[in-house]
Amino acid sequence: MTKEVYLRQLKGNTLVAKGGTNHWVTLDTKPEVGGHAAATTPKELVLIGLAGCTSMDVIPILRKKRAPVVGYECNIRATERDEHPTVFTAIHIEYVIYGDGVKAEDVERAIDLSSNKYCAVSAMLAATVPITHSYRIEPAARYTE
Repeated sequence: MTKEVYLRQLKGNTLVAKGGTNHWVTLDTKPEVGGHAAATTPKELVLIGLAGCTSMDVIPILRKKRAPVVGYECNIRATERDEHPTVFTAIHIEYVIYGDGVKAEDVERAIDLSSNKYCAVSAMLAATVPITHSYRIEPAARYTE
C-alpha cells in the first residue's frame, strides 16, 4: 500500500497539507524562522501521531478486556538534542487510565501489545530513539470531561 501527502505553502513557513483522508492540517513554526506561530510544528505532529497511534490500540484493547474505563489520556514528553538536526533523543509515553476496578495487568498488556505489535508510528520511531512507557490508574471520579 502506498500513502501520499500533498503539501502547499500558504505564506513563509506556514503550510497546509492533506493525506489520503482528505483532511487538511496546518503546520507552522516560530516567526524568527519564517513562520507565524499559528499552528502545530511538524515535530509536534510526529509526537501527536505517536500519541494517537498508540491510543487507538490501547483504548480498544482495554475495551475488549471489558476494563471499566471511563476516561483516558496520553501524555508524551520528548527530549531533543541541541545541535542540528534537532532529533529526538528520548521519548516517554505516560498513559492515564480513569476507572474504578481497572486491572494493572490489563493496562500493561494493552501497552505492550501497542508498543511491540500494533503501533506503526512507535515501531518507526523506536528504530531511532528510545521510547519508554509508564501508566497511572486513577479513580473514575477524577476524570473530567
